Amino acid sequence: MLDKNVGLYTDYYELTMAQGYFLKNRNEKKAVFDYFFRENPFNGGYVVFAGLSDLLSLLDDFKFSRKACSYLKKQGFQDEFLNYLRDFQFSGDIFACPEGEVVFPREPVIRIEGNILEAQIIETLLLNIINFASLIATKASRINFAAGERQVVDFGLRRAQGTGGILASKAAVIGGVSSTSNVLSAFNYGLEATGTQAHSWVQSYEDELTAFRHFADIYPKNCVLLVDTYDTLKSGLPNAIQVAREMEERGEKLLGIRLDSGDLTQLSIKARRRLDEAGLDYVKIAASGQLDEYEIKKLIKKEAAIDLFGVGTRLITGQPDGALNGVYKLSMVEGRPTLKISEDREKIIIPGCKNIIRCRDGKMQADVIVLCNEQISEVKELFHPYLDESWMVDCDNKEFLLDKVMSEGQTRLEDKKVSEISEYRRQRLEVLPEKYKRIKNPEQYPVGISENCRKLQQKLIREKEEKAKNNSQGGF
Repeated sequence: MLDKNVGLYTDYYELTMAQGYFLKNRNEKKAVFDYFFRENPFNGGYVVFAGLSDLLSLLDDFKFSRKACSYLKKQGFQDEFLNYLRDFQFSGDIFACPEGEVVFPREPVIRIEGNILEAQIIETLLLNIINFASLIATKASRINFAAGERQVVDFGLRRAQGTGGILASKAAVIGGVSSTSNVLSAFNYGLEATGTQAHSWVQSYEDELTAFRHFADIYPKNCVLLVDTYDTLKSGLPNAIQVAREMEERGEKLLGIRLDSGDLTQLSIKARRRLDEAGLDYVKIAASGQLDEYEIKKLIKKEAAIDLFGVGTRLITGQPDGALNGVYKLSMVEGRPTLKISEDREKIIIPGCKNIIRCRDGKMQADVIVLCNEQISEVKELFHPYLDESWMVDCDNKEFLLDKVMSEGQTRLEDKKVSEISEYRRQRLEVLPEKYKRIKNPEQYPVGISENCRKLQQKLIREKEEKAKNNSQGGF
């Protein structure tokens, strides 16, 4: 779909600003931009950072073809600027948290360093990829957490927002689902593809038993039968048991049955009992149908006999939020820290070149946003980002979270399997205390700024206020 026109994967105003920088000879000014988000989605306690590998891959192809430049000329862009775009290639540096990392509001989880034109022009691409992938990975993580030891499978492609479903299925696996029905994502990213049958398979036969038998003949090693086409307990389950016994006679085993409608708790309990009575205790029970972390938690609380959850719409579309509120803000130009001021103190950005220090004492304790020239040993006190509060940092282990993943436009990120990224996510969540992982009413993880960050922010605020005051006095 993108073909050779990745450079057009942007908002129009990115190009108008880029042309402005170029025509006013400002395009080589060095700039630093930060990506961060302001609130956790789903009223949750954390975000799973995802999309980084796809972002870097797209940046490798972020160019303007001859056809793209011809199009932009028709939009009114000047020849001099278009000549520049024909040879454009991102040549900046990118620092980021590892993909799969557990991150929190206001943290600069990506830092872009480059000339101001190239750093500005990739904003929309970065926000589009990172916001969406992180949203879905976080949703998947919550669903996986609710399911506990039970397996979760992504069934969401048919309900996804168009081709966004390709990236979403990868993000879902990063977040903890075990496999996906999305064949293209499985092919592209090396995921495990899985699937059974639809009601139409059963309906296409004159009787349900024959439909089940034929399916078992074709797939003797991974046969899962959908038992709710007509009547789960009176028809589907008895026929599945009959086929399972016939498979045993051939030295085969029915892998499972799937419930897609009705009272999943009662149906699964009754199905489990009847399967066990038939000597089929090895047959798994899968369930699907408008599931999410809340519904799964209810089913488990009611002791539903479900071994696997197939989750679709509410996972792949990030319901109920639909978007992560990540933003991209300029924090430095030509070595000069910059500041965006808002009447809402929560929206005043943190200026300067920054990194994140994570404090751990067995479990994660707090994160501190620091200036790039600060040493871990120097950080003793953590200040609230916008309130007049502080607390001491006392832990045995501290680590920087941001590392260079692209140098002068060349990717430095180690090529990892999606399963490895997911495993990293699992390990990081293990050291996040339970109170921050709760599905409902989690506590908010402590994120603060260093004393040097605070001083720099306050200094720039005072300078802006003084300048505004002087300007107002020089009026009529």
